[in-house]
Amino acid sequence: MDNIKQISQRLKGLREIFDIPVEKMAEVCETSVEHYLRMENGECDPGVYRLTRISKQYGIALDVLLYGEEPRMNGYFVTRQGKGLEVNRHNSYKYKSLASGFKGHAMEPFFTEIDPLPEGKENHAKNSHDGQEFIIIFDGVLEITIKDKVIVLREGDSIYFDTSRPHCMRALENKTVKFLTVII
Repeated sequence: MDNIKQISQRLKGLREIFDIPVEKMAEVCETSVEHYLRMENGECDPGVYRLTRISKQYGIALDVLLYGEEPRMNGYFVTRQGKGLEVNRHNSYKYKSLASGFKGHAMEPFFTEIDPLPEGKENHAKNSHDGQEFIIIFDGVLEITIKDKVIVLREGDSIYFDTSRPHCMRALENKTVKFLTVII
């Protein structure tokens, strides 16, 4: 079973346990009831920003929604190279959480990879969420669009931005982009 299906089952299970109407959760996610139900049915990706809002609503760690388990470490947490709990949002987006085992972490660091889109495929839809985000490119070329501004980042470049502004990303030059993302 893929990550989106597992997350969708946790979303539905928590809503049913807490007896919260679908309409309330759609409001929390700032989306329509129909779209929220699609998220619960595993038909679409809820996105980290919506999962963050949901975790706050339930008073649980984001990790519980993403991975189904509570973080345990509170002094330090090591993620070895190539490891980290995976969150696959889209076919072209891959995230590995770098702090999933640290209890009460204040930020969400991810090792992120974005594959190039197939020929003729449009850019991903823009999303926005509360907080701020930091990105530093390790390999490849990333195009990030924030509102109407298109910015190209290359190896060693970084960007820090307000995530309440609609944004999306894509790999350029027909090569996978690898970068660190930190969401606060």
